[in-house]
Amino acid sequence: MLKKLRIKKSELIWDGWNIKHIAKHNVTKLEVESALEYLVTYKRGYSNRLILIGRSGKRILSIVVAKDKTGLYYVVTARNADKKERRLVYEKEK
Repeated sequence: MLKKLRIKKSELIWDGWNIKHIAKHNVTKLEVESALEYLVTYKRGYSNRLILIGRSGKRILSIVVAKDKTGLYYVVTARNADKKERRLVYEKEK
């Protein structure tokens, strides 16, 4: 895993497309922002994107973000974490 990462909700870029897209995965903007406050781990995805894995209430979410030239993060998608990602969280929380 990588070093500690801290992304504030003010550093996220939201638009109609990504809000609609995460809604298809039954995730809300508030849940994404909550999961960032309880970020457990992250890993690099393809195209230099980050996959952030955190808790929003009892849910464990995977949030894919892409850093833009200004240093802000565009939320590409968010969904329930898969089995491997949940295992990472459980290991980190021990």
